[in-house]
Amino acid sequence: MIFGLVGTAVLVGLGLWQMQRLDWKEAILADIDARIVAAPVALPAAPDAQTDRYLPVTVTGVLQDPAIRVLVSQKQVGAGYRIIRAMEFGGRRIMVDLGFVSIQATRPEAGPEPVTVLGNLHWPVEVDSYTPEPDLGADIWFARDLPRMAAHLGTEPVLVVARQTDLPDSALTPLPVDTSGIPNDHLGYAVTWFGLALVWVVMTGFLLWRMRKPVKG
Repeated sequence: MIFGLVGTAVLVGLGLWQMQRLDWKEAILADIDARIVAAPVALPAAPDAQTDRYLPVTVTGVLQDPAIRVLVSQKQVGAGYRIIRAMEFGGRRIMVDLGFVSIQATRPEAGPEPVTVLGNLHWPVEVDSYTPEPDLGADIWFARDLPRMAAHLGTEPVLVVARQTDLPDSALTPLPVDTSGIPNDHLGYAVTWFGLALVWVVMTGFLLWRMRKPVKG
């Protein structure tokens, strides 16, 4: 009996803890969402990966060749590439993620005219031990690796992910920063713990019933 009560209490406690974690995570995501769509500012002189993550900025400069193509897939669209280029302005050279083109599309040209990009600073974490090496011969990258891309393009390790550009007649579709890629599994964990608590109660009740059931013969 005591074992059953203690086990139930522990499992219910874990479920309640996950609900608290869910509230905490949802507050963080709401804060990030608000930060993403805040009024844009000028690009900081020395952006910081912690304090300036998701910071909305506006930059105007001249896009440079070559472009980096990062292989991605879009729901209901299929495979394609993120197009990332260097941008030069005011003596600086940074990277801009201009958006998505289908795998069959012709790569958009850089062009000589200045381009304005409204977007967010981002330091994506996409590289792990399973990520293939870039195929530089075919100009295909399999993840956004900021330090390596910056070295390849000769830029600061700074990436602005476009929400909007004034590129004329562009086939590019911006893939703006959002919170959809940030995991939030706490509700599922809570349901699991509460479900286990229910099973524990049922099994404890069944065991007590069996123990109190009169033995025939």
